[in-house]
Amino acid sequence: MSTITLKLNEEQQDKLYAAFQEAKTQPPAYARYQLRPEGCVITCYNSGKTVFQGKDAEVYASAFQTVSPEDMILPQAGSDEVGTGDYFGPVCVAAVIIHESDLPNIQQLGIGDSKQISDAKIRQIAPKLEELLVTTRLIVTPEKYNQVHAFANMNAIKAKLHNQAYINLSAKEPLPDFCMVDQFAEKPIYYHYLKNEPKVIRSLHFETKAEDRYLSVGAASIIARNAFLTYMDQMSAAYDMTFARGSGAAAEKCAETFVKRYGKNRLREVSKLHFALTERI
Repeated sequence: MSTITLKLNEEQQDKLYAAFQEAKTQPPAYARYQLRPEGCVITCYNSGKTVFQGKDAEVYASAFQTVSPEDMILPQAGSDEVGTGDYFGPVCVAAVIIHESDLPNIQQLGIGDSKQISDAKIRQIAPKLEELLVTTRLIVTPEKYNQVHAFANMNAIKAKLHNQAYINLSAKEPLPDFCMVDQFAEKPIYYHYLKNEPKVIRSLHFETKAEDRYLSVGAASIIARNAFLTYMDQMSAAYDMTFARGSGAAAEKCAETFVKRYGKNRLREVSKLHFALTERI
């Protein structure tokens, strides 16, 4: 349980509210609004003072904690993945290079962890980032994911994707000395997953919640999320139904509807079959 207090300007207050307005609740006295997303209570007072309280306070506040250019390691590259916690849809990985000359253009876009930014904002920001920066992204369809998962676990798949993303990025521009991966496995384990790969990008740095601290990882997170959203739009259109996010009750209900319409054998086309939800269906 932690508490973080920030002074936000009006634009930041509006951005915060827009991202989590579905979680709004009755505000206390002298507060402009109060939000209760998962793991945090956010209270924005009329003065602009904004209090983040809860086990995930640091995560929600991080998007509004600015890092000065002199504190950044530049140039830097970063990578992140999206979709591994979703029953439906692909796994997407993106990697990005940021130079000091890029900062004026990208900082004003409000880069942070894509989970803390609304889908509408993601769709708006991601194309601009891909225009401004050296980027690459990979999309593993559900069907391809199920084929690969037969002989590789999820973390092994992610390691191969991050490695390939950096290989693709290096083909566009030499990689900087500092390359950060949003950590999902310890460094020795990460490289163990790559022991049979013909080419491996070495000397990467690994850090949990890296999207909160490094602009390159935050940018990669946004680009990967946009790729995921776009694929989900295409999948929804192809099957004439809206697919739920995550792997909870909504996803289970959605899977039941899909099976009734298309049969259980076609679940492999839209979902990650190794989730426990498949057995329940």
